[in-house]
Amino acid sequence: MMKPDWQAEVVLEIPFHDVDMMEVAWHGHYVKYFEIARCALLDKLDYNYRQMKASGYAWPVIDLHVRYARPAYFGAAIRVLAEIAEYENRLKINYTIFDQASGARLTKGHTCQVAVDIASREMCFASPQVLYDRLGVEVDAEMGGE
Repeated sequence: MMKPDWQAEVVLEIPFHDVDMMEVAWHGHYVKYFEIARCALLDKLDYNYRQMKASGYAWPVIDLHVRYARPAYFGAAIRVLAEIAEYENRLKINYTIFDQASGARLTKGHTCQVAVDIASREMCFASPQVLYDRLGVEVDAEMGGE
């Protein structure tokens, strides 16, 4: 069940220092564009990295996938959409990058993050209650977060 507040968009301009000699954005920078959109989404939920740490959990990225369809060029405006796809046992965020002018899809991908209890350094096999609270999700007692 995807809620409208479980997504965020940012518009970025491809800077010169992100491109190669053909003026195409280097493939590694797309991860940075994902991160900028992810932070906008987490800010919207009031559960970005500082709030995560304060709640006693770190959320490292354990998986990253990127599928490049079309290149982004120097000076182009891109729109990066981040949306929560899963939250029960991991936090999976899907990303889509569009060319702002044409609306064409350039890239898509996802990241998966897991909760790690900072005090014990143990990975949690279910998402902690704080994530459910930030998402506004009721937790079934049998399925519940930690």
